[in-house]
Amino acid sequence: MISPSAILLLEFLSPSLVDQTQLRKQKTMAYSLPYSETTAKRERVTAPYGSWKSPITADIVSGASKRLGGISVDGEGCLIWLESRPNEAGRSVLVKEPEKPGDEPVDITPKEFAVRTACQEYGGGAFCILGDTLVSSNYRDQRLYKQSLHLKESLPLPITPDYGGPSVCYADGVFDGRFGRYVTVREDRRENSLNPTTTVVAIGLGEKDIQEPKVLISGNDFYAFPRMDPKDTYVTFFLIIYLCAIFTSLPYHIDCLSTSMQRFYKRLCVAGHNPKHVESPTEPKWSPEGELFFITDRQNGFWNLYKWIESADEVLPLCPLNAEFARPLWVFGMNSYEVIQSNEWKTLIACSFRQMGRSHLAIIDVLQSSLVSLDIPFTDIQDITAGNNCLYIEGASGVLLTSVAKVTFNDKRSEVIDFQIIWSSSPDRVLNLSIQYWTSRGWAFMDVNYGGSTGYGREFIERLLGCWGIVDVDDCCSCAQFLVESRKVDGNRLCITGVSAGGYTTLAALAFRETFRAGASLYGVADLNMLKAETHKFESPYLDNFVVSAKDCYERSPINSVEKFSCPIILFQGLEDKVVPPDQACKIYAALKQKGLPVALVEYEGEQHGFRKAENIKFTLEQQMLFFARLVGLFDVADEITPIKIDNLD
Repeated sequence: MISPSAILLLEFLSPSLVDQTQLRKQKTMAYSLPYSETTAKRERVTAPYGSWKSPITADIVSGASKRLGGISVDGEGCLIWLESRPNEAGRSVLVKEPEKPGDEPVDITPKEFAVRTACQEYGGGAFCILGDTLVSSNYRDQRLYKQSLHLKESLPLPITPDYGGPSVCYADGVFDGRFGRYVTVREDRRENSLNPTTTVVAIGLGEKDIQEPKVLISGNDFYAFPRMDPKDTYVTFFLIIYLCAIFTSLPYHIDCLSTSMQRFYKRLCVAGHNPKHVESPTEPKWSPEGELFFITDRQNGFWNLYKWIESADEVLPLCPLNAEFARPLWVFGMNSYEVIQSNEWKTLIACSFRQMGRSHLAIIDVLQSSLVSLDIPFTDIQDITAGNNCLYIEGASGVLLTSVAKVTFNDKRSEVIDFQIIWSSSPDRVLNLSIQYWTSRGWAFMDVNYGGSTGYGREFIERLLGCWGIVDVDDCCSCAQFLVESRKVDGNRLCITGVSAGGYTTLAALAFRETFRAGASLYGVADLNMLKAETHKFESPYLDNFVVSAKDCYERSPINSVEKFSCPIILFQGLEDKVVPPDQACKIYAALKQKGLPVALVEYEGEQHGFRKAENIKFTLEQQMLFFARLVGLFDVADEITPIKIDNLD
């Protein structure tokens, strides 16, 4: 229901920086056409803001939208990554880095497979590698498959039962070498698809016949991060009562494993159990020496690294800093740090942290409680994985697309001596071709981290508690108004667009404020009470924190204030979306159409919460721009785009 980034996309249709007289006269701006062999010299032409011809086409944006779904290394230290491919209908494929410079990467996943899990709808943690062995989830049937990485033409073999369809899914698994099994989170929808049962199960890897997974841990709503102690004494996991606990407290357990009975006989709660500490722990990890580290925000309101002292049953911060060392747990399998050296003399942790909107790579010396930042070109860092005497880092910057880089250190781990891009694609929150699509045509663009967004500590997150539909809307409108007052944009040509939670903010801003002249909602929420009744289990209690009462839900639902809408809206919706069901878009579309406002609804077969197919990504981008150009900009676009029918206009 909410986008993982919790960021609203905001677009302003106006000149970028001109005085008010120029705004009224709608002056045009000169630009140069790209050089061509048939043109002796560059030809200068003029065109209205928003209508410039751009070399960044929707085809380029949609085709370049490959995304990473995780990175890992095999037993030889070679990088393996999971990439989604819009040009293959969003299919996700595991790929291995080339053996030699100049060689092509090698697809590991056979063409008839797609590596993706539907666990908790958002997925993540769809594969795990140990040495030569790969275990991954196949999207079509959601079964787990085992595959050898080093045997050519090795085909994936199923290790979980066939339940006749994708009713049981798995995520966030790890190998348990002690008992020759695979321990993973399982979501079972066979009895109740709206309220599936989540457990931690063990799957035998050496069985001749496929066996029913053995349930190890059960009884609670959600689990994440099952992680094995290398001493084979403990397994850690998070016990998540409900998602709303992200803003209150999460119990974090360590279970003691019986060697003879292969069962858990004792449970220790490391974090989240003390009422004095309001915290959200995440990302547990064992060092090779059996030390337990994890991230929580108990001390200063920021996600920092901590260590559990087993002998004293005590938790100590490693290097307190007003910065975020983790991201919210919207997907499984996050990896924000790695233990790169561990012995009795020194323990070093490579980590990323985010401060003042910028990510940094750092090395923490655990014994010295010191942190050294390292200079690399990335300003946004996602995941970190350790290789042979190096790190593989997923990141990006204002000039680098989202990439995976191989980072090599000096002997003291105090300086980066080599930075090599291994994989690159389109960016996410940095250099973003979908943003350049707009700005290169003369549209101003603002991306708003409204109150409640992560990256700025607990206090900023808690601004949204009880105030969803108020704080987010106010922040976006205030941002727009500031730009108008700064004479940077035209207040008569402001448009707003958002995805998921940002789609709700879009609809709420258009219903309850008069700042914007048009909007686009991508799988956004129109009816909060309907969302509460129909959304998937993972986010079913979401509104209990952000919109407290049924009365507030009703009053803040755009569908219940249709009479307040006064401007055009275009809606985009995936018909297989279980997070924000299609009825939301259909309901607000019908109401606005009946009211007589210009409105359009685009529905996509085979798409869920977020569009993966290249043709749909392209169509959405083009139709948004054309809609705003026709209804607000009142100009012809430079691109050849076939318009869809707009009700109450065409």
